[in-house]
Amino acid sequence: MKIIELDIKLPYNKRGKVLNELCNRVKGKIKDIHFLPPTTMGISEIRMEVEVDNTQKLIADLKKIIKDGKISFKVLTEA
Repeated sequence: MKIIELDIKLPYNKRGKVLNELCNRVKGKIKDIHFLPPTTMGISEIRMEVEVDNTQKLIADLKKIIKDGKISFKVLTEA
């Protein structure tokens, strides 16, 4: 099990659709989530800590979901 921090930047108007898909993928494994207000350019930022077994599979799935935004991650703990 790994706990990773996801930093997702995407257009504000597409945030709800992406979050719905994301919550369906990770189910009850979300440890913490922060929503930052949109910038003047309309880009919203979401930071979340997620507990996962296979980091590469989750990132590949997220890249398919998030087409108009950027995603980065950082491994916080490994067990």
